[in-house]
Amino acid sequence: MSLDNVILEVQRSVPECVAIGVVDMKTGMLLSVKTLDSHPQEVLDLVAAATGDLYQGSNVSAIEAAFRKSRGVTDDGHHYFQEIIVLSDNLIHVFQRLKRNPDIVMTCVMRGNANLGMVLTKSRLGLPKVEAAL
Repeated sequence: MSLDNVILEVQRSVPECVAIGVVDMKTGMLLSVKTLDSHPQEVLDLVAAATGDLYQGSNVSAIEAAFRKSRGVTDDGHHYFQEIIVLSDNLIHVFQRLKRNPDIVMTCVMRGNANLGMVLTKSRLGLPKVEAAL
């Protein structure tokens, strides 16, 4: 199944999901996106860039390096931050690294009234499907 079809399926399964995208943080590219509303390309590009900043910003990278050093981890590719949840005024944003390719992040945006536990459960179930489509 194509990535576009997979993320549409995941979007339908996550409660109150209004947008979903897959970002390649190595290239900064938005690999696929589905939204209920239309958004200008500039906004979508900013979402991809912000996703990279969340996971690979200088302070986050420094924290992960400090964790690796303090724990004796020698693998520079190991990442401690797997999921980031952002609660805004009206929305829930969930950013999740893929397990086999941690440079790829799935981003889901839900209405603020969604049940956070169900959102996390359903979006986590979608991650292997996204990996299989890449």
